[in-house]
Amino acid sequence: MRASLLSLVALAVGVAVPAAAQLSRTAQPEPKQGYWWYQAPPPKDDDADPEALAKPRIPPMAELARLTPPKIRKLIEAQRDYAATVLTIDAVADFWRLQDFARRKARAFAGVTQVAMLHHPELSAKSANPMVGDARATMGAEKEQVRRHYLRGQAGQFALVMFSRSSCGYCRVQWPIIERFREETGWQVTLMDIDQRPELATRFGVEITPTTMVIRRGSAQRMVIASGVESYPNLSQTAYQAVRLLLGDIRPEQFLTGAGEEDGFFDALSAGPVSATDPRALGGDLVTSSLEPRP
Repeated sequence: MRASLLSLVALAVGVAVPAAAQLSRTAQPEPKQGYWWYQAPPPKDDDADPEALAKPRIPPMAELARLTPPKIRKLIEAQRDYAATVLTIDAVADFWRLQDFARRKARAFAGVTQVAMLHHPELSAKSANPMVGDARATMGAEKEQVRRHYLRGQAGQFALVMFSRSSCGYCRVQWPIIERFREETGWQVTLMDIDQRPELATRFGVEITPTTMVIRRGSAQRMVIASGVESYPNLSQTAYQAVRLLLGDIRPEQFLTGAGEEDGFFDALSAGPVSATDPRALGGDLVTSSLEPRP
């Protein structure tokens, strides 16, 4: 009887142990992987040198032709560094082969650009700025006439002030140019010596002489149009643009838009706003703020 009981116990233990072992194996959680489970990055090799010398792979010409300009530039720089390090004939020759490819790529782009300009003349400056001497002279005379007529029409609203010092030799060169401007436009011009009236230098923020400034009568609006000696054509052009800006006829982005160039090739805003500060970019009306004097 006792032997039978021991046999039963042994049998029970023999069956239970494998079952428990099996249960233990199946209860082990599987390692979790995937997007939502963090996996530590592999350890970095501290001995790896990021600037170790490596010969760049130069692809065949057909593959080079499909590379973007930034990738081509990066390949050229890598080959240049490699060639300058090893200083072998083959490495240097490969660098110049890449340079030659980039040169021909640029020339090809220029050729296609020429054809594109012929197909789309509105993208070329030739229609608005002819290169032929006689045509350029005629256009220049027309623009000067427009500027002179416009400035004469504003002679009652604006005046020109030149700030100088008695010790300023450049001021003696600039003043005859200012007088010519008066003769051409009919504006009132004034010479202010800041040695005799130093408070004017502080009030108008004048630091160097000669400084020429456009001032709007009966207003705090003013604008410097020349610091130092300036030629008459440049002075006249800048005064024309300054008056248009102060009157709100143009925005600052159009300051390089010359006489007769409005809504044309050289007008930065002819096709719409080009900056986030332009009210039209926000769906608002075109508003030009006044230029206030510096505190």
